[in-house]
Amino acid sequence: MTCLYLFNRTIVNPEDIFFAEPAMLYKEYGSTGKRISVIGCGGMRLPTPHDHAAGIAILHAARRAGINYFDTAPFYCDDQSEAIFGEALRTMPPSPLPLYLSSKCSHANGPDFRRSLEKSLRRLGVPRIDFFHIWCVMDAADWQARLRGGALRAALHAKAEGLIGHVCVSAHMSGPEIEDIIRQHPEIEGLTLGSNAINFPYRQQGVAAAHRHRRGVVAMNPLGGGLIPQHHTAFDFIRSPDDPDVVTAALRFLISDPAITSALVGFHSLEDVAAAVRAVEQFAPYPPTHLDAIRRRLTSDFNEMCTGCGYCLPCPAGIPIPRLMDIHNLMQLGATDRAIRDRFQNHWELTPAQAADCIACGQCESRCTQHLPIIQRLKKIAAFPL
Repeated sequence: MTCLYLFNRTIVNPEDIFFAEPAMLYKEYGSTGKRISVIGCGGMRLPTPHDHAAGIAILHAARRAGINYFDTAPFYCDDQSEAIFGEALRTMPPSPLPLYLSSKCSHANGPDFRRSLEKSLRRLGVPRIDFFHIWCVMDAADWQARLRGGALRAALHAKAEGLIGHVCVSAHMSGPEIEDIIRQHPEIEGLTLGSNAINFPYRQQGVAAAHRHRRGVVAMNPLGGGLIPQHHTAFDFIRSPDDPDVVTAALRFLISDPAITSALVGFHSLEDVAAAVRAVEQFAPYPPTHLDAIRRRLTSDFNEMCTGCGYCLPCPAGIPIPRLMDIHNLMQLGATDRAIRDRFQNHWELTPAQAADCIACGQCESRCTQHLPIIQRLKKIAAFPL
């Protein structure tokens, strides 16, 4: 049984939550013995990265709201995110709850991995990072390169020294590839992966395997890179009658899954923090019938939409691929020609001709975390009659 926790109280029966004061909820992170908030604080979208005050205020607000899982990485926010986190940690509001830090490193080479870890420790101003990720593993071949390069050995050595609490992987792999890592590497204690109401089928097999093997799973990009709230009408069917909006529904969809430990939300404002916290006030998991109905509809209609992660960049032809893929999402959603033209002209200030600059080199498709047919889609966009 997967238990929810309301501060120090175990909620074995989810119905009991209705009799508690609204508060953050917690799940056990795999077999680590740590309970983390079902809403995690993501450090990728903090505002004004070179003026740290706004980001610090957001992190403090998240802490006051009961969030205790804080995720950052090198290069986030013009490479300022870890520094902002470090400043925020020094002045964090007091709380009886432990605070858990997550960061990452993408180096395959063991010595480079170690240097990056030490830099993260300095910038965060901490002696240990609780959850440290081998970062942005794209596919099985990439994982083998990390093994050959010594990244996993370096992480495990750092853990033995006390510099890392738990060795994790941040993966953009398919479900079967994720399952292979879980089965072959019991030393990997948790995963961070993209999962939301748009793309969950692509990684579902891996998520289910993680649950069976008692590994923690943090779902990044839970709102589809903003696509779900931006197109709330199209996604309104995921709401149950007591959900006030699709943001609540999208988060509740993930948190209702016993295999998902936490939904990692990238906060850009204090309002974002408040909206995410509201989603778990008086939370009760969706009944299986509602979840099954959502999954059937999403699997058939929405699994091929770009979430705008940006890993397809840089493009050697200078094409703004994520922006054009956002326009393709509108096409998939059945938007009117007028709405698509508005997206081209007024939202992105682009033209279809920019998509025609594609040289079909395939670099974007090899890096795409969802393995989307980007070249084919750029051809379709280029043919749109603006």
